[in-house]
Amino acid sequence: MQIDQVKAAISGGVSGLGFAVARLLCARGARVALLDINDDKGAAAAAELGDGASYHRTDVTDEAGVTAVLQQAAERMGGINAAISCAGILGAGRVLGKEGPMPLKTFQNTVMVNLVGSFNVAKAAANLMQGNAPGADGERGVIVNTASVAAYEGQIGQAAYSASKGGVIAMTLPMAREFARIGVRVMTVAPGVFHTPMVEGMPQNVYDSLCAQVPFPSRLGTADEFAATVAFILENRYLNGSVIRVDGAIRLAPK
Repeated sequence: MQIDQVKAAISGGVSGLGFAVARLLCARGARVALLDINDDKGAAAAAELGDGASYHRTDVTDEAGVTAVLQQAAERMGGINAAISCAGILGAGRVLGKEGPMPLKTFQNTVMVNLVGSFNVAKAAANLMQGNAPGADGERGVIVNTASVAAYEGQIGQAAYSASKGGVIAMTLPMAREFARIGVRVMTVAPGVFHTPMVEGMPQNVYDSLCAQVPFPSRLGTADEFAATVAFILENRYLNGSVIRVDGAIRLAPK
């Protein structure tokens, strides 16, 4: 689809990767709904992006809440034809840590936000998209989820995070196959180590060590590079049911 025709809901949309996607889309004429839980950042982000953007407080783990918010966003934008899930948490911790086994709540919370949250957004969006008028090739919408290279090479301390992101990857193809009948594509982006608010404040030696692990270019990815990948997916109708690694050829070491 053409970017200036995009009406997108973006979870985690007020900062980091999600905001970069929103900024790129708005700059190219799209309308966006920013779904997040940070009201202060949400108001500032929507104001920065202008009339084409709105902020909606959203807990992606709340099934009914996500459905209601997407309906509101669709009414404001005049429909919805794209949903990009960027909301996520790290959930770091060893399964057998110094203080004993990982509490189930830690694992559960990570899976709820990263996997169940993506599922909630995807299914609610697809339900609305199926009512859209078909475009070229019968396309009615696009869903883009965010995984991680940790889904493939999870490090020590990433069991919960890797499991949640692995689930996102695993549901990509079956969703794409199912939604083919309604003309909705499903894709996933698996970023490597990116410069996001999560790494800000990190000691310089640790930051430099991360950069050195990336074969080429030997630096962290930028949010704009992630956003460009999402835009490419939205525009290319033959991308469906697959995962794109954006990682500078990094393969994570055990720790």
